[in-house]
Amino acid sequence: MSIAPEQVEAPAADTVLFRSSPWRTFVTVFALLMVSFGAVSPIAALLAGGTGNPWWQTGLEAAAISMLAAGAYAWSTRGALKTWIRLSSGGLELAAQDSDPILLAWPDIAHVVVRRRGLRSVLEVTPVDLDRVHPVQGEGPGGPAMTDTAGGVAFTADLTEIWPGPRALRRELARRLPAEPVS
Repeated sequence: MSIAPEQVEAPAADTVLFRSSPWRTFVTVFALLMVSFGAVSPIAALLAGGTGNPWWQTGLEAAAISMLAAGAYAWSTRGALKTWIRLSSGGLELAAQDSDPILLAWPDIAHVVVRRRGLRSVLEVTPVDLDRVHPVQGEGPGGPAMTDTAGGVAFTADLTEIWPGPRALRRELARRLPAEPVS
């Protein structure tokens, strides 16, 4: 199990924390399912010649189905994986999908990209050298997932459930890394 950002001493006092939230995921999936059910239900009733049910009964059915489906997704294995990113003047700390957290000082970062991959937003952090990556915790599952990029090996993190969202992360990274635009 990954360690929480509260259990790790921040490298500087001016930290900004981005973390995944199963509650935010639940609310988002619930709202999407309710809107979908609300849009499809009248069309299905029209095609079926009317259901004979009052509108409030259809709303209760939609709420029950949406609540169960959103709850199952938000607390499933995929939805329950914890991710957090902490930015400060001391550097970037990253723990992605229940990994051990790592720390990269700003001079140790070659390139940072926040991009879309399908419906997901992904953070890629390319260190100058892998020997300059500082693990925050010694024992555990290891650091975040890595991928090969054009700029070298990069740490990756799924930002889909991060709050505040990827746009806020991109703005904060641009503020912290003025020499290189964050793409």
